[in-house]
Amino acid sequence: MTTAAALSFNNLTTMTVSIEHHIAHIQLSRPDKLNSMVPAFWQELPSVVRSIDEHSAARVIVISAQGKHFSAGMDLSVFENMAKDFSGEPARRAERLRRMVFELQDSFNALETVRMPVLAAVHGGAIGGAVDMLSACCSRYCTQEAFFCIKETQIGMTADLGTLQRLPHIMPHGLVRELAYTGRNLSADEALRCGFVNQVFSDPIALLEGVMSIAKAIAANSPMAVHGCKDMITYARDHSVADSLNHMATWQAGMFQMPDVHTAIQAQKERKPPQFDELHTRFSRL
Repeated sequence: MTTAAALSFNNLTTMTVSIEHHIAHIQLSRPDKLNSMVPAFWQELPSVVRSIDEHSAARVIVISAQGKHFSAGMDLSVFENMAKDFSGEPARRAERLRRMVFELQDSFNALETVRMPVLAAVHGGAIGGAVDMLSACCSRYCTQEAFFCIKETQIGMTADLGTLQRLPHIMPHGLVRELAYTGRNLSADEALRCGFVNQVFSDPIALLEGVMSIAKAIAANSPMAVHGCKDMITYARDHSVADSLNHMATWQAGMFQMPDVHTAIQAQKERKPPQFDELHTRFSRL
């Protein structure tokens, strides 16, 4: 079984990763470029989060950023590469672009499909593709000066990596439409009022301390129970109440076992932190 200590993320160029106390901390690490999302980012992010999940290396993932801003979104180099693809026979060109959009979407889908919760700590600006990424996280927190912007409309395109699909499940439809149609900034206070962020902190230091405290509280619980919560909430978003209840019953029939319950109850009786087993790592390929 691979442990967190055995994982290596030394060759990353757009982010740094540390794992401590069951919490994986991913920091966007191109502050001089406003943490814009260059081609390497779209490979590194899903690889990192899926590796953490496959090796059960953490129970929570926290995403933050270095520098003045969280992220300026899609780097111009990605758009330049896309522009080069606008050549050739129209049908084949369109099919190629469709596959590329799927690949980019998959980078953020990974945040939603890994077993552990993903928390985002945002300071400064979160623009364009950064909002797509944040929409795929479980919970978002920010500093007082933070702002969010669906910038794509202002550069002549429609946001295509999850913002328009996920945000209507997080905040009021009318507000999502306004933000998407205008491309205006959403302030931290307004983001809190509409439910996009859970809490606003005074500065980046307080932000990270606060989010890490929440992550520690999550990590103290049974990783199996937390995984079940994430899976059920995400499933319920995309299905009817009846279907979701059916899914819940099926989950409980297989995944509800007594060891974690006994561990939790015994720890409460003894007034000490419970010690839960980790989720299994990915099975070995045959």
